[in-house]
Amino acid sequence: MKQYLVVGLGRFGASVAKTLYGSNEEVLAMDIDEDVVQEAINNNIVENALVLDATDETHLKGIGVEEFDIAFVCIGAIEPSIMVTLNLKEMGVKKIIVKAISKRHGKVLEKIGATQVIYPEEYMGRRVAMLAMEPNMIEHLRFSQDFLLVEIKAPSLFWGKDLVELDVRKKYNVNIVGIKKEDQSFSPNPSADTIIEQGDVLLVITDSKTADYLKNLK
Repeated sequence: MKQYLVVGLGRFGASVAKTLYGSNEEVLAMDIDEDVVQEAINNNIVENALVLDATDETHLKGIGVEEFDIAFVCIGAIEPSIMVTLNLKEMGVKKIIVKAISKRHGKVLEKIGATQVIYPEEYMGRRVAMLAMEPNMIEHLRFSQDFLLVEIKAPSLFWGKDLVELDVRKKYNVNIVGIKKEDQSFSPNPSADTIIEQGDVLLVITDSKTADYLKNLK
């Protein structure tokens, strides 16, 4: 099992830590603010969290950061995020994913060794715009020009029918690899007798043309 390190428990860092912890991954989170760390533990965002200044390399050495496979640097302030990224790089962490607040900030992070730089506000802006334009197509990951992993609200045509009856692979060139219910529960690799219900969100693998067709089905 991989080991994850999350530095900074603001809104973004807490979301990263919660996602990892909720997926039963081994994650250690840290923040310089004791109240923030205690709140994260109390709210079951993460089980293991430390009050620690990650800009101080001696503190990082004390927890053996070189043993972690992936580190997320989720600090909003520019100078501390740069210092933490540099420390992690010099200590041998192989994959360092860092939040940036501007393109210039991102360029500096890349130059000092960040494996991946992300811009959360830019990502959310694109996602909100996409949701406004395509309300039935919630989100997609594009593997190639045509090949998609996409979440689509189940059209009413599917309601009350199981996957055998729908036969979506043959009729629509679609593989349903997961179903998310209205209560946010998720069922990966649904069985053939799974019944599609109103409000379900289907995680499907298909091509762009079929995805566009499905999102317009009523």
